Amino acid sequence: MFKKIVGHKGFWKSVISLALAFAILFGLIKWAIEGFATAFFTERDPLVFILGLLLAGLVYGFFVTFGKFRAKIKENESRR
Repeated sequence: MFKKIVGHKGFWKSVISLALAFAILFGLIKWAIEGFATAFFTERDPLVFILGLLLAGLVYGFFVTFGKFRAKIKENESRR
């Protein structure tokens, strides 16, 4: 079932789009909590911060998309 879901058309496109949306929204919300201060970007290594955001976004996107596609495939199989 795992290979069927991961290999489904559009799965990885959905994962990437959710990952980017998550990273952008999380970064903006975190920046807003910090008061939109420029120190938000200068106090930490920007490369590590961006890579961390993207990695967290990929994990989030994978699990959400996996659940969505799993439900879709299960529904299609139950109709047969």
